[in-house]
Amino acid sequence: MRRLGSVQRKMPCVFVTEVKEEPATKRDHQPFKVLATETVSHRALDADIHSAIPTEKVDGTCCYVTTYRGQPYLWARLDRKPNKQAEKRFKHFLCSKQNSKGWVPVEKTSKQYCWHSSVVNYEFEIALVLKHHPDEPGLLEITAVPLSDLLEQTLELIGTNVNGNPYGLGSKKHPLHLLIPHGAFQIRNLPSLKHSDLLSWFEGCREGKIEGIVWHCNDGCLIKVHRHHLGLCWPIPDTYLNSKPVIINMNLNKYDYAFDTKCLFNYFSKIDNQKFSRLKDIILDV
Repeated sequence: MRRLGSVQRKMPCVFVTEVKEEPATKRDHQPFKVLATETVSHRALDADIHSAIPTEKVDGTCCYVTTYRGQPYLWARLDRKPNKQAEKRFKHFLCSKQNSKGWVPVEKTSKQYCWHSSVVNYEFEIALVLKHHPDEPGLLEITAVPLSDLLEQTLELIGTNVNGNPYGLGSKKHPLHLLIPHGAFQIRNLPSLKHSDLLSWFEGCREGKIEGIVWHCNDGCLIKVHRHHLGLCWPIPDTYLNSKPVIINMNLNKYDYAFDTKCLFNYFSKIDNQKFSRLKDIILDV
């Protein structure tokens, strides 16, 4: 299979959109909605959307892995409200971090991104990743993946204190954070590219209980549709991601190293090879 596209900028909607002057459900205090019309956009057609690969849009914090200071490193997208103080900090950031392309390196000492430090172990350059099990369709797997395997890829970081925790992972007392490569969850039985058919799919089947769809086009272009574009709510109580069983693959014996007792790698090693009916059911021995 060809390598899927990488998220570097805001993705356009697959449909032509229109603005309606009514309160948004996606953002508080936004007095308007951006809704999809029934017309497929020229940008989507030019990218040959009909031959693109549709994947689940996962709700998390956008991250990126690239070489930094001579080793693979995790970066997080830094979002700021447009005020003078933010502009001043951003200019200082651009001067101090060359070729960052708008990403912030996730330092272990960074208080703002401290919850990332347990997702990546830089001693052995490994990360906690949620993906499909290679041998059992329908089974998810939480495993340690070398950062070198994730180079130049964008990922979503989901977790307890990310975007309102739409997947119900852990709690404030038992936080849980995982990386998901973009495009990891392909959609196999998507209906035709019609507004009404997609609306029925989101509302009427288990696979449609997701935040949205991202199409990976042959030219590398990424096109999306969000539930909010179709007037639907997000988050929802029972997501498709949380309907699948998940197994833990976290044998750390190959690493001659005493992992920090409070890091997620250590917690997962205690439940290695255990299977759970869904992500919500994972209980860490903390």
